[in-house]
Amino acid sequence: MNLLIFEYATASGFNDPSLLAEGQAMLEGLLEDFQDFNIHYLISEKFLSPEYLEKWKSAQPIILKEDLRQWITKNISAYDGCLFVAAEEDMELYELTRIMEERGVQVYGSTSQAVLNCSDKFKTYSILKKHVPVINTYKIILEDFKCPENQEKYALLIKDKKMVFKPADGVACQGIKIVYSFEDLKKAVESLNTFLPYALLQDFVEGESCSVSLLSTGDKALPLTLNRQKIEFIGNGMEYHGAEVPWDHELAKEALEVAKKAVESVDGLKGYVGVDLILNNQVHILEINSRLTTPFVAIRKLSSVNMGHAILDAVKGILPEDLNCKGKIFLEKSGNNLIITNQK
Repeated sequence: MNLLIFEYATASGFNDPSLLAEGQAMLEGLLEDFQDFNIHYLISEKFLSPEYLEKWKSAQPIILKEDLRQWITKNISAYDGCLFVAAEEDMELYELTRIMEERGVQVYGSTSQAVLNCSDKFKTYSILKKHVPVINTYKIILEDFKCPENQEKYALLIKDKKMVFKPADGVACQGIKIVYSFEDLKKAVESLNTFLPYALLQDFVEGESCSVSLLSTGDKALPLTLNRQKIEFIGNGMEYHGAEVPWDHELAKEALEVAKKAVESVDGLKGYVGVDLILNNQVHILEINSRLTTPFVAIRKLSSVNMGHAILDAVKGILPEDLNCKGKIFLEKSGNNLIITNQK
């Protein structure tokens, strides 16, 4: 099989410290998992080095000097399949998936429709609320919000409450604001950067931030690990600083089952999928990431199977029967690095 692998930040040259460290770690994990394949991978000339070429000499690099989406549009038809990592922001994950589908290339991930349903967090909420416990979420139409006569309903919504404002197409903790008043909400809307004509306002739920990593065939999902997320509140915003994989919690079994049900409720979710949750005295689903997430870096080191191969098999409809993770890994973001500490 002629397989292409890439990760958005390292392929496009997008030098954002908040994303680059994790992106590079995920790319290197995939390259290591596929050392037995004859693969190509995309890498921006900004991040290429002799050390990098030597480390991954079993794979063939394609040094990218042009726009990533343009390159994919022109060249992806030369490949049988593609396994890639990209964020939902600006609908990049959806657009890249759609381009590959239109050209008949096998995407080793979710369908473009599933990606669209998860990239737009309000679509996700609308689907999931029929099946799993979710956090009350309200849509803020940005054009309406500009009109003073329409602002009263939003003022009533937030009155005497602590809420979470977020872009509907956000990634990680970017763009998330904790708002305590209508004035806070106005400032958050004014500073918003989004591809969509609306944003979201959610009830603030106290609890532990975590995620579940799963493999999915599109019909059946297999939960792998519950992961604790290290999130820091800075001012009225939030920053992601790492994870503990796996994480022991009294609600772990229930969290895994709820995440499984959530993934199986969205048609077309395939390969590796991440589900974000809040745990207090119960499980609350926040959103679904239809792509590789940072805990993959740890899971592939702890897993009894080759995770890269398991993703390909899941898309083909096969889930591993004996996958288990032994040990624990702590992931910590530090500048442009992701520090990986293995606790035996």
